[in-house]
Amino acid sequence: MTHAITDDLLTLRDWLRYAVSRFNAAEVFHGHGATSAIDEAAFIVLESLSLPVDDINPWLDCRLTAPERERLGALIEARVTTRKPAAYLLGKAYIHGVPFKIDERVIVPRSFIGEMLFDEALIGNGGMVVEDSDAVEAVLDLCTGSGCLAVLAAHVFPNAEVDAVDLSPDALEVAKVNVAESPVGGRVTLHRGDLFAPLKGRRYDLIITNPPYVEAEVMDVLPAEYRHEPVMALAGGPDGLDIVRRILADAPKHLNPGGGLLCEIGTGSEILDAEYPHLPFTWLDTEDSEGEVFWLDAAALGVR
Repeated sequence: MTHAITDDLLTLRDWLRYAVSRFNAAEVFHGHGATSAIDEAAFIVLESLSLPVDDINPWLDCRLTAPERERLGALIEARVTTRKPAAYLLGKAYIHGVPFKIDERVIVPRSFIGEMLFDEALIGNGGMVVEDSDAVEAVLDLCTGSGCLAVLAAHVFPNAEVDAVDLSPDALEVAKVNVAESPVGGRVTLHRGDLFAPLKGRRYDLIITNPPYVEAEVMDVLPAEYRHEPVMALAGGPDGLDIVRRILADAPKHLNPGGGLLCEIGTGSEILDAEYPHLPFTWLDTEDSEGEVFWLDAAALGVR
């Protein structure tokens, strides 16, 4: 009889250690909601066992059943051999504790804007970006993908109607599920089209967007994990900023006075600062990013 690894690994702690060792040995890449082997291992262990994903410590010494060990063994092996991000293997991703169903029709949710929406230094209570969350009545999420930012915006701005746009019909099918399952989904409307095209002149108090922004040279050398994501959700042209430029050009036509644009662009801040010297970009940081998201208020874009 062949000795199975599942016979040796009995507790959740055993499986966490094994997964981290396996990921490190295989040199898998972590960039889809987890930034380290231990974070991704913890997510796989907890989510696969239907446990809360925010804290692994209470469960570390719990023993697993044979079926649970078999499932974990298969997931860890699949993560290494297929290089699929854990979120795809489990069909689930979280932003600020809010769960979203995903699959390979959409990019794995990981926008820094999701964190910023819940940062009181930026949003609400006199925040730098939005002073009064209750006063926001219309929000637009461009390039919505799975619909995660649109749903989060509906949580954060309780009086807002949220429009969410994507060019991909496949992505919108996933977004439709997430909107339907959200308690705030009744205030989110999905639109298919190219950026502002389907909106017919509507104006918003806030535009948020995490558009494709990976430059061509980087697209050619992305780790295998990114190859499972839709190319159209990543590729942003030669310098990564083709779509960002289009958003900057048309956003003024869709902003209300006093509103603004919150846009994630990756590492192209120096390019934009040089190309648009008349625009006072405010570059915002998070715990895991520096200068990858900008804020422009409507007045800076000529909206009075």
